[in-house]
Amino acid sequence: MRYLYLLLLAAPIAVIGYFLGWPEWLVFTASSLGIVPLAFIMGRATEELAEHLGPQMGGLMNATLGNAAELIIALLALKEGLTDLVKASVAGSVLGNLLAVMGLSFFLGGLRNGLLRFDRTKAGMRSSMLVISVIAIGIPSFFDHAVGRAHPEAVRHLSVSVALVVIVLYGLWLLFLMPQEGENAPSAPKGHGGYGKPIVVLVASMAALAVLSEFLAKTVEPLVESVGVTEFFLGIFVVPIVGNVAEHLGAVTAAMRGKAELSISISLGSSLQIALLVTPLLVFAGLLLGQPFTLSFTTLELVSLIGAVMVASLIALDGEANWLEGLQLCAVYLILGLAFFFFPG
Repeated sequence: MRYLYLLLLAAPIAVIGYFLGWPEWLVFTASSLGIVPLAFIMGRATEELAEHLGPQMGGLMNATLGNAAELIIALLALKEGLTDLVKASVAGSVLGNLLAVMGLSFFLGGLRNGLLRFDRTKAGMRSSMLVISVIAIGIPSFFDHAVGRAHPEAVRHLSVSVALVVIVLYGLWLLFLMPQEGENAPSAPKGHGGYGKPIVVLVASMAALAVLSEFLAKTVEPLVESVGVTEFFLGIFVVPIVGNVAEHLGAVTAAMRGKAELSISISLGSSLQIALLVTPLLVFAGLLLGQPFTLSFTTLELVSLIGAVMVASLIALDGEANWLEGLQLCAVYLILGLAFFFFPG
């Protein structure tokens, strides 16, 4: 994936264009393209640092920082008051991982390797956590739709309470998985290199990504007005791809190499991290930023998430997958994509 580094050339274009007042669509596009390699660099630096921390702590670090780029983008957008965009990006990330990424992985991996096999126990455990995540989003959403207009404070209090429960549950789940994550974590020789380089690279890439995310967030509303695309559509499709394309490519490549366990671990694990860690953190961040972020999602988002979790869980529970099942997941994603495209926002 070294060719992704070429997209770094878009970063200075975004900076120059923003300060010189170039068209919003150009600044938005350049910022988005520049974020892609920075997210990839952050991921590589996290993995390298995890190698020096040992198997257990390294596995835990990978499990908690895997979606740091998406969190940074969401925080900067939330600071600008783009709550609907952030909610759509959360839903879009989960949908993309469960349907598009896992679907392409099974389809291309199945075509090349035939029947793909993976640990059904781990897949079942991840699927049950996904169901819980949908419940955690669904209850506040239905609550808001029922009484939200009359009692908006109750919706906010419920969202904060649910977010607290969910983030504690996610922490306990990681604690339960630590031995397994430790076994799967890379173990490079401790004497090679050191902590310094990956830490510097991680901090520098995070700072650069934050700058580009700021440009991206500030150009969303002018872009929506000038081009006509809805903020909802940008959040569902563009933002999740920008922040996670490198990880998506990694999952598909792993499946094509016959590493189905790694592929499904990336797609399901990333979905869980978004739903059970990033989303509750955004609820708490909204309180600090003065931009209330509740767990109330639109009916279309909620129905899409429920459907995606159901079909992905059914396909993954038997511990086997083939190209047809991958195509089925992609078909569901296409159907939802058409619905979001024609949704008036």
